[in-house]
Amino acid sequence: MNIKKLTYGALVIAITVLFPQLFHFAGPQMGQTFLPMHLPVFVGGFVLGPVYGFAIGFLSPLLSSLSTGMPPLDRLPYMMLELAAYGLVCGMIYRFARNKIGLVSIYLSLIAAMIAGRLAFAISLFVAAELLSISSAGPAVVLTAIATGAAGIIIQILFIPPVIMLLERSGFLDKFTETRKQA
Repeated sequence: MNIKKLTYGALVIAITVLFPQLFHFAGPQMGQTFLPMHLPVFVGGFVLGPVYGFAIGFLSPLLSSLSTGMPPLDRLPYMMLELAAYGLVCGMIYRFARNKIGLVSIYLSLIAAMIAGRLAFAISLFVAAELLSISSAGPAVVLTAIATGAAGIIIQILFIPPVIMLLERSGFLDKFTETRKQA
């Protein structure tokens, strides 16, 4: 196990738990509007890769809920799956495409992960609704979540790619990717 990755992963989880609290001080709906928990999960997936990105996305909402009460328990399982998909997919696509298509790989990874996370949210919601015979968990719930979080989605698209580009240019990302010497 890579101690450096584990340490940075724990730091990203701590940021993912603490960062949303700044938004919640401004009002209870600010978290749902600006999606502050999503930002560090995406960055964690980009920097640390798909496995750590998945773990960060899965564990952060759980630890946040246990320590701060947010997200609430009725939303927790869906957020755990949604954020896990964000970290996994952005880390996976970025690792594959990073050196092949440059800047496009950042946007491709981010947008694909955003779609995958919302699909994970929707599928988990529909499965839970079917298992628990809840009729209120239709497509409107997913569309409402997307509409409510539109500002957060815009922030993600505007701010995450420049952060990742800065980390690339600084050489910071190279610390976490395995470079294989060709024979």
